[in-house]
Amino acid sequence: MKNNNKSLLTAILLSLSLSMPIAVHAEDGVSATEITIGGVMDLEGHSSGLGLGMKAGIEAALANQTIAGRKLRFITENDSYTPDKAVAATEKLIAQKVLLFAGNVGTPTAQVVLPLLEQQKIPALGFFTGAGLLRPGQGDIINFRASYVQETKAVIDAALQHGVKPNEVCAYVQNDAYGMAGVSGIRSALQKSSEVDTIIAALDKIIAASGAEPERNNQGPVGVYTRNTFIARDGYDSLKAWEQQQGSTCKLVVTVGTYEAIARFIAYAHSKNEPWVFSAVSFTGADDFRKTLNKFNIIDRVIMTQVVPLPDSDLPIVQEARTALGKDYGYVSQEGYIVGKLLLHGLQQLETEAKTITRTNLLATFKGQQFDLDGLTMDFSNDNQGSDLVVMTRHTNDKWLAMQDSTWSDWLDQQQKTPTKD
Repeated sequence: MKNNNKSLLTAILLSLSLSMPIAVHAEDGVSATEITIGGVMDLEGHSSGLGLGMKAGIEAALANQTIAGRKLRFITENDSYTPDKAVAATEKLIAQKVLLFAGNVGTPTAQVVLPLLEQQKIPALGFFTGAGLLRPGQGDIINFRASYVQETKAVIDAALQHGVKPNEVCAYVQNDAYGMAGVSGIRSALQKSSEVDTIIAALDKIIAASGAEPERNNQGPVGVYTRNTFIARDGYDSLKAWEQQQGSTCKLVVTVGTYEAIARFIAYAHSKNEPWVFSAVSFTGADDFRKTLNKFNIIDRVIMTQVVPLPDSDLPIVQEARTALGKDYGYVSQEGYIVGKLLLHGLQQLETEAKTITRTNLLATFKGQQFDLDGLTMDFSNDNQGSDLVVMTRHTNDKWLAMQDSTWSDWLDQQQKTPTKD
């Protein structure tokens, strides 16, 4: 009798289990009411202007948006532009089950974070770095911006066209993966010139140096400084040693660093009455960089490459960003806004096509695709980078202006007339 009751109970339970709906495992970061995106950036350290700008831009783009009835939530953690903190912050957000990471700031931090994301199969979208390690990179990476190679090449090509010789192109960079991404860009820009074997060999040696912070000064046309510090003298002395060795001058100094460090280096060179023309890549942070240059009364001979449209552009995405960001609008927050809109585009495609919100489905809305992002062309047909836009601008005390050919001629003429201090 007991066996019959047991058999009857088993049959009833089996019948109930067959009639109940099968539970479907939801993607991390996607609930019935919310989609959660993570971001790790400097919000408190020496480069916090960059992190706060990216955060403001992404938040403005995602504000009041819903996808299939779900609100979008962007949660961020500070890493103070320090790799160890970036790892801890990333692990914390992974534990909170985010769908993806968006807008992370920095190359040395990305270098340690990307392996964690690859391991967990979590996408990285719109990181604020033009480093080659994200192009194509390991794991699922979707870039918005042009690369540092493209930025440095644009400036060096223009300099060479205006009569600057390859051995007159020098660099001042951060002594880490970010700085070396810039040096790689310089190498790429110079390698097709004639009589550059000595320069290329020196750059290769500098790039190949290993360790946490290897000795890279006095090795070639490069001066370096330590991340999160502002001491410029050693890097400056390295460039002067190169000038003496080559019997030439550094007519163009390509800088790859953060706004305070680069502005202080330029100020130091100005105190020595150096006639150098300086260039900076977009990561330096246009608005904070300009303010810091003004603090040191530096107005002339500074170029900056931008990877977003200029503020006076009539593109809809620029006008939208200006309205949404208000007083927080700037070059970095503009990039954050574009990254947020890029993410929205993918999610809205899934909503329109009534597809499940998964990482795989979201990535498919970008890979191999071309589309218009409110006037800004995105092209992922051949790689994982949507935009190749690079705009050269020059510094004035109140704005960055589009660089003109005549400016090169004026600056290079001035160099011939400026004596340097011993």
